[in-house]
Amino acid sequence: MENTKHYAYFPGCTLKNKAVDLDIYARRSAEALGFTLDEIPEWQCCGGEYPLAKNEIATKLSSVRALADAQKDGKELLTLCSACYNVLKQVNHDMQTDENVILKVNNYLKQDDIQYHGEAKVVHFLEVLRDVVGWDNVKAAVKNPLKGKKIGAYYGCLLLRPASVLEFDDPENPQIIEDFIKAIGATPVIYAQRNECCGAYTALEDPSIPEKRAKKILANAKDMGADFLVTSCPLCRYNLNKNKGADGLEVIYFTELLAEALGVKDASSGEVA
Repeated sequence: MENTKHYAYFPGCTLKNKAVDLDIYARRSAEALGFTLDEIPEWQCCGGEYPLAKNEIATKLSSVRALADAQKDGKELLTLCSACYNVLKQVNHDMQTDENVILKVNNYLKQDDIQYHGEAKVVHFLEVLRDVVGWDNVKAAVKNPLKGKKIGAYYGCLLLRPASVLEFDDPENPQIIEDFIKAIGATPVIYAQRNECCGAYTALEDPSIPEKRAKKILANAKDMGADFLVTSCPLCRYNLNKNKGADGLEVIYFTELLAEALGVKDASSGEVA
């Protein structure tokens, strides 16, 4: 496909360190589908968790800098990571609606010559597939359909909530990852735990919590006939795979499956074509 649109790209920490291959799969898949990811220069970690304290300003500054960079270039800000998406979109909402946050953040950023008021739009890679490329066009670009594969979508919590701010999909009955699974030629498996928290953020306080949550999620998906799970959250992927046990289902990142289906990943070697 001919490239038609450029996005300001915020990869996030995990995809630039422990999961570089997943970042590469996304870039190659985007090119195959007609859009380009232009990585923001000198981006900083978003923090991975949205600060709930109303007077917590400093931890939002890195997100605002990324948003301001996207706005300056006239681009939408795209990310692949559920946690980054959640933080960036909630901070952007603050910069549109909370006068206290707007005032304090812009006072901090005056020294960097930045004044920002929520002008940028934050999008997830999956939203671009759904709303810009279109599922029919994704399906048409597939060279290696994953026929016969039964895949469970794992949303977790950060991609869907708070629904009033993220507006990503129905938090109780989301469909976007199931539609993605269909577009790459596989069969989606619906199971009760697909949008429940895996407990990864509690690992340092009590490792037994994410272990129990992971086993419950994976057992539920397996009982419903899933061959494996797909997710867009690197932390969920890590936690579920770490705690799956000998008989648990594997959890795969969505960009890897997309690259395989589009023919830009060699499924046997794991290398990008």
